[in-house]
Parts: sequence; structure tokens; C-alpha cells
Amino acid sequence: MSAPLPEVTGSEPTNLPPWLLALRRGENLVVVLALGVMMLLPVLEIALRSCGLVGVTASTTLVQHLVLAVGMLGGAIAARDNRLLALSAAAQWFKGAAAVSTALAVSSWDFVMSQRALGKIFAYGVPVWVVQLLLVVGFALIAVRLVWHAAERWPLKLATLALAAALLAAVVFVNGREIDPEPLRWPAMILLFVSVALGAPIFTALGGAALILLWTQGEPVTAVLLKQYQLTVNPTLPSIPLFTLAGYFLAESGAAKRLVRLFQALFGSVRGGPAIVATLVCAFFTSFTGASGATILALGGVLMPVLAAAKYSERSSIGLLTGAGSLGMLFPPCLPPILYAIIASSGGEVSVSIEEMFQGGFLPGVLLVVLTIAWGLREGRHAPESGRQAFDRREALAAIWAAKWELLVPVVALTALFGGFATPVEAAALTAAYTFLVAVVIHRDLRLFRDVPRVMAECGLLVGGVMLILGVALGFTHYLVDAQIPDAAVAWATATIHSKWLFLLGLNVVLLVIGGLVEIYAAIVVVVPLLVPLGQAFGLNPIHLGIIFLANMELGFLAPPVGLNLLLSSYRFNKPMTEVTRASLPMLGVMFLGVLLITYVPWLTTWLPSLFR
Repeated sequence: MSAPLPEVTGSEPTNLPPWLLALRRGENLVVVLALGVMMLLPVLEIALRSCGLVGVTASTTLVQHLVLAVGMLGGAIAARDNRLLALSAAAQWFKGAAAVSTALAVSSWDFVMSQRALGKIFAYGVPVWVVQLLLVVGFALIAVRLVWHAAERWPLKLATLALAAALLAAVVFVNGREIDPEPLRWPAMILLFVSVALGAPIFTALGGAALILLWTQGEPVTAVLLKQYQLTVNPTLPSIPLFTLAGYFLAESGAAKRLVRLFQALFGSVRGGPAIVATLVCAFFTSFTGASGATILALGGVLMPVLAAAKYSERSSIGLLTGAGSLGMLFPPCLPPILYAIIASSGGEVSVSIEEMFQGGFLPGVLLVVLTIAWGLREGRHAPESGRQAFDRREALAAIWAAKWELLVPVVALTALFGGFATPVEAAALTAAYTFLVAVVIHRDLRLFRDVPRVMAECGLLVGGVMLILGVALGFTHYLVDAQIPDAAVAWATATIHSKWLFLLGLNVVLLVIGGLVEIYAAIVVVVPLLVPLGQAFGLNPIHLGIIFLANMELGFLAPPVGLNLLLSSYRFNKPMTEVTRASLPMLGVMFLGVLLITYVPWLTTWLPSLFR
């Protein structure tokens, strides 16, 4: 899987014509403004309520639809910069990807026209269908850019365009002649599979599969776009881009160096102290960025010298950082538990709140951190005494004082999430606003007009790529539910497996494979609707089931041959995949032990939520 979060360079192409450069900057500016309004409006709502005033009535609707704007335009920017998430970089853009994107754009137009007939009003007299045109614009821009990136030469670009047009014309021909499309299902799916294997973006795999399966079954393909729209305007979903924005402000400021200095001052005198430092800093950053990619790419260069200075072997250092890169995924305010709560509750079969997911994930998250530290301490047992620094009380106090604002970030997030005075979206906005103030006003690590727009545009790019995957994945899930796949899975599992513990073992194996092959957000949207009814059939606590799922996804980051952390570490440390994989195997074993404990000791997950009921 290609890296979802490359390092932000801030560089702009210098060989573009002025009009194209202006268009590029304009796109970035729209995304920056949308994220800025999304951050400010919920904070304003909190302030107005605290003063006894009623909030702006249209603000909630506006923030929800700004997610649609950020998602579609961010996805278009990712396509523009050739950075849409893909399973392979073998051939960059296979020509079938443009056909899928074009089909999604056409279907978006059909969806918008059907919504226009309903006459619904968005806000301030603006019809809803006008806002929904963002779907058409976004997918059309992506299709054009996939064609543009398909080849360097114009004849090959035109060939890509011709192929996309031919595929769509074939669909129109079949529909016009009222030919049964069902025999075309598997040839079309095979073509799609080949395109994905050759580097087509992940969203075209899921979106293309949904379109093909619905079309060949005689169902309206506009259901994919309806699901995309419904997801992006979900009342809780804005918390995902806002917490991501907070993570970006942290990652792009000097927070990493201040936190490394702090933990080094506190634990540097302990044998194996650098392992504690690396583990805690990685867990802290992953909990806010929501992506192990950000942690490895942003902190690898900072933490590797710390481990090397303590005489850790290069192999142990790479293994530790690769494994620790996904720690923190179960801690608030990380994004996967938020998305899991949204998707698991959307079917109406169970109700899991974001707060319950974070409560349930706290002790399992601590367990994984402790196991990682224990392995790091074991690896550092042979380090010479000279590799350790003596504890300096004055330096420790100075480091605490220097990092005090970063240390308050979890306090702000947790107080807002669990304090009862803010919704999850408002908590995310408050956290993003706080990290903005810390990075821009207090520490001045980021300049307001030079750095902030670059960082926010980069955040929009990542959010757009993820939102594309989530939306079309929900369309694919719609087909699965419509085809009664979850019911069939429950019937098969209950007839074949009669032990809950055997089911959990099989579940761990399946989820480990999925976690190693499928992007985590797509896995949540596609797999969770299948998993929830299975968990109910075997009497599993829905919170426990969710943490098992997420812990296995975290483990999947280390699963060879294509675990995301392995790929990112190979890129970050400039080492062959085989070398990184061998270095990470001990951490894979450590994490696997943790997943087994989380699976078979339900108390770890259910105890804390039971205290808050």
C-alpha cells in the first residue's frame, strides 16, 4: 500500500504556466478556508452556549457539508499531485482507473438531478442539489487528472481517454439495447482487479466493484453516490478531518523535538530508557495524527539517533520504530475508533458511542504500549552504562516547562470529549484550534501565511483521499447488504462454528490478513457491517468486538509482505523491505501476544466502560 502521509515539503512546481499555478493555489485556498471554517464554527458554538446564547442554527449543516467540500476537492488535489492511495506503485495509473472515475462523475450527475427534483433547501435559500454538485466536480477533476497522469506523451493520454470513453460507451450500448449485463460481471471485475494490481487508486477498486456489481444486478448505480453523500454529511464525521488537522499542526511544529527532550530527560537514565522514549512519543503522535504513516515519517529521523546513541543495534531500532508507529491507535482522539463507532451504529443493530470506544480501548492500548516497552527494555539490556545519561532534575523540569503546551493537548481533547459540554465534532474543533494556537501563536513554529496554508492543504489532501475511499466503500457495503451477504455469513458461521472462543481465533486470523492487505478506513467501512451481526450471533460485547477489530488492524500494519508500516519504514530508513520485515518480526510477535490478550480477556475492554454507565 502506498504511503498515505508523505512528508510535507511545501514545494510548488515552478514550471507551470501562470493560469495553472493560479488554479492550483485557488484549489488549495478553498480547502484551507473550508477547514478553517470547520474549525472555527463549532468553537463559536461552544462560546455562545457558555454565554447563554443560542448558537448559529445553520452552523451544524454547514460544517457537515464542508466535509463534502474538503473530501471532494481534497481528493482532486491528491489526484493532481499523483498521491491518491494505491495498493501498488507498479504502474502509477492504470487506464481503467480513469473509466471508473468518469463513471462515478456521470453517476454523480444523475444523482444530483434526482435530488434536484426533490426541491430541498440547504441553508439561506440555497438548494441542496447545488451543494451536491461538488460530487460531480470532484469526480470529474479526478478523472481528468488520472488521464493526465496516465502517461507522459499526448498520444498515450488520448489513448487513456479513448479507453475510458469506450468502456462507458459499452455500458450505454448494453443499457440501450436492454441486454442482460450479468454475463459481463466477472470479465469487468477481472479487468478492475488487474487495474488495481497495476497501481489504480484504492477508491477506484471499491467504487468500481460497487458500480459493476450493482449494474450487473440491475440495481441503480446512483446508490453509490447516495451513500457517498450520506457519509460525508454524517453529523459526527467532521471530527475526523478536524482531529487530523490537530495532528498535522502537531507534526509540523516543533512538538516532536520538545516531547523527545522531555521523555529523554525523564527516562534517559533508565537502562533501556530510549525505548521508553520512542514508544511513548510514537503513541502520543499516532493518537493525534490517526496514521502510523505520519508517526514513522515525522519521528523516524528524530528517534533513530536517540536509539543509536544508546547503542541499540540498527536492526532493533528499526523494529522498535516500525512497531511503535501504530501504537496509540486505541487512544483518544485517534480516528479509527471514531469511524468504527459511526459505521457500527449506522445499521441500527447495535449502538456504540465514540466515548465508549475510547473507554474500551484505553486499557488494551496501555497493554500494547507496556508490551512494546518491555521488549525495548529487553533489547537494551546489553547497552553499556556509558550509553545512559544521569538523571538531571533541572533538565527534567526545563523539559517539562518547554513541552507544557503539548502536554495539555490530551487534556483539552479528553476534557472536551468526556466533559459533557461539547459534541465530538466540537471537541475535535476545540483540539484543532488549541494546537493551532500552540504552533502559530505560542511557539511560532508555523508562520500564519507561509506555513499554515501549506499544512492545511496537506491535511485536506489526506482527508480527501480517505473520504473518497470511505464513500465508495459504503456504496460497496450497500451492495453486500442488499445481496444479504451478512445474513449468509451469520448463517454459515453459526452452523459451522459452535464455540465463541474458536470463532474469536478464526476472527483474529481473518482480520490479521485483512489488516495486512486492506487500507484501515476501507476495512472499517466494508468489514464492520459484516462483523457486527456475527458478533451479535456469538454474544460478543459490541465494544469488545470493536477493540478486537482495531487491535487486529493495528497488528496488520506489521504483517508481511505488504503491511503499511513495513513499507513506510523501508521508505523512511532507506532499507530493503526484506531487512525491515526481519527487523520487525519480534515486534510482530509482541503485538500478536497483546492482541490475543485483548481477545481472550474481555475484562480489559469492558471494565472501564462499565464504570461510566
